[in-house]
Amino acid sequence: MTMTRYLCRIATALMFFGSLFGGQTAMAKDWPTQTMRIVLPYPPGGASDVTARLLGMKMSQAWGTTVVIENRPGANGIVANELVAKSPADGYTVLMANLGPNAINPAVYGKLPYDTAKDFAPVILTTIVPLVIVTSSDSPIKNLAQLIVMAKEKPGQITFGSAGNGASNHLAGELLAAMTDVRMLHVPYKGDAPSITDVMGGQIAIALPTALAGVPHIKNGKLRALAVTSQKRIASLPDVPTVDEALGIKGYEAVSWGGLMVPRGTPVDVIAKINVEINKALKTPDVAEKLTGLGAEIVGGTPEAFDTFLRAELIKWKKVAEGAKIRLD
Repeated sequence: MTMTRYLCRIATALMFFGSLFGGQTAMAKDWPTQTMRIVLPYPPGGASDVTARLLGMKMSQAWGTTVVIENRPGANGIVANELVAKSPADGYTVLMANLGPNAINPAVYGKLPYDTAKDFAPVILTTIVPLVIVTSSDSPIKNLAQLIVMAKEKPGQITFGSAGNGASNHLAGELLAAMTDVRMLHVPYKGDAPSITDVMGGQIAIALPTALAGVPHIKNGKLRALAVTSQKRIASLPDVPTVDEALGIKGYEAVSWGGLMVPRGTPVDVIAKINVEINKALKTPDVAEKLTGLGAEIVGGTPEAFDTFLRAELIKWKKVAEGAKIRLD
């Protein structure tokens, strides 16, 4: 091959790669030019749905484009996650990621049609929603320390309710048991509501609903709050201690969370553009007031911070699931 032909090939290759990456940059600059959809694994009305609709509205206003909220409940979030994982990596399909489908499912299912760490690129952690450990208002259990003493005296007899096998509050209860060296009896329900009904009626000793589900019943006097599962107290229950405070331990945290992710391979400039807009939206008074009113803590931040958080959650809940021998296959 002559030197002239060799140099021509190099020039052609450089022109190709230049046009490729230049095209990606132009895409990010002009993006979005079509409808975006936010896919979430839950039905309308819950905290994730409210969050997605608030943020979708803000993005639509900022960019002058339509943002559609697509509810795809089913199979513990597997339906929605598989759909997004297999969508084009162009930023127009966004996943409303959550603790259960994206950190607990990989720990309790042997095989999934998606891989949280490999199939998605984190965009932003939007909110954290603590759980509340509750008992009935007329229960003899007055505080969390007393509950643990009772659980030690009666191994496997103190019951705790959750929203279902493998649900976030199921594993939160197992984490509490592991960290305090007790054994409790798990009672799965189909959602927080029936577990709350049974704890109020005395059929089970405690439940661990989200703050969103539990706070109204605490405020009206039907439930007694023993502790919140976050690292710090929450504004809607300022007098209720954290688990660490109630038991004099360190490191207990079991919070539900939500965030946005996109298919892996989405251009980084597009991810950055979504991230910037969501950070702005989370700071607007109407969004902040609505989300904190639901018992959520607003987070925000960078894609890298969300990635670090997510990887720690995957490790944490895998360890809990293995210790409690929880499998859903």
